[in-house]
Amino acid sequence: MKSLQHKDKLYIICGVSIVAIVILVRLAWEPIGGALVENEIVQQVITTVKNTLDTEPVLFDYVQVIESCGPSHEGICVNVRSGPSTQASVVFQARNGLVLKVKDKVTEGGKEWYKLSFDEWLRYPERVKGELYISAEYVRAFKDAGEQKTRATSSPITKRIIVDRSEQTLYAYENDTLFMKEKVSTGIELTPTPRGNFTVFRKTPSRYMQGPIPNISDHYYDLPGVPWNLYFTEQGAVIHGAYWHDSFGTPWSNGCVNMPIASAEKLYKWAEVGTEIVVRD
Repeated sequence: MKSLQHKDKLYIICGVSIVAIVILVRLAWEPIGGALVENEIVQQVITTVKNTLDTEPVLFDYVQVIESCGPSHEGICVNVRSGPSTQASVVFQARNGLVLKVKDKVTEGGKEWYKLSFDEWLRYPERVKGELYISAEYVRAFKDAGEQKTRATSSPITKRIIVDRSEQTLYAYENDTLFMKEKVSTGIELTPTPRGNFTVFRKTPSRYMQGPIPNISDHYYDLPGVPWNLYFTEQGAVIHGAYWHDSFGTPWSNGCVNMPIASAEKLYKWAEVGTEIVVRD
């Protein structure tokens, strides 16, 4: 009975194949004088495996729109539909660069579709009604850890980001080495990007941004799938990609820092939670 309980525990801990479990069970207990005696070395290995499994990140499925229209809807836009069919009603049009979380993948009429998920907090959840699907033909699928609020390691952070509002330029450094210099769009006069010293406290590859925002902006907007988000204030100031305009180098936003999508992705993958951000004039 003791060895059976031990086998059950191994099954839960390892989460691997039945063959591997059987091998570990046989190694973990040694017959000595007719009794089963625990093998301490193998137990240490099992503990190490468990700790490794516990720290491995969970990855989620996402898609990025790559074969669609531009910022001003120039070209042919990809339709997000209410069902997995070209006959289903169009809910909204997805422009290039938009990133969406995936709930499922289905095949209908010989064509693959992604069922989308908006499981994040929404300021105006009533704007999302029913199921949403996008054709797999026009997107790039990828995996990501999703929303992150903690660092993977405890090593010192040597990265920093400087946003210069007067230059409308972002600089990213690792130690004293320039990693990136990119034109951006900070907040307009009525909703300026806050100046000061901050840190990235949250990052997520996709965010449904909605306005108006009470006490901040009266501007109505509805932007699903805003890509590559680095949050640096609790009030919602974010460095992110922008798929709805390409006027980088001039103020444009409601307080965020807008970037070209390719550069925003590169910065997102480089920056860690805890990275210093300085916004200056």
